[in-house]
Amino acid sequence: MSEWYDNQRQNGSSLSKLLRKKIEKKNPHRTLTAEEAKRLGKLKTISDKLKRGENVQNRQLQTWLSEEERTC
Repeated sequence: MSEWYDNQRQNGSSLSKLLRKKIEKKNPHRTLTAEEAKRLGKLKTISDKLKRGENVQNRQLQTWLSEEERTC
């Protein structure tokens, strides 16, 4: 029974790998510019602080969020 289960897991994982490769080919990830990478890093830091329940200054939010993101 365990052999059958192992085979099923291998088939499923190889299928997921195949699907992931096909998706990557159709939707390749683009590399971020230096400015975008910096902004992403700052936004992740702000997000982490908010998730921990820490205060984030409005000035910092206004600096790193776009106008569209601020109105949501």
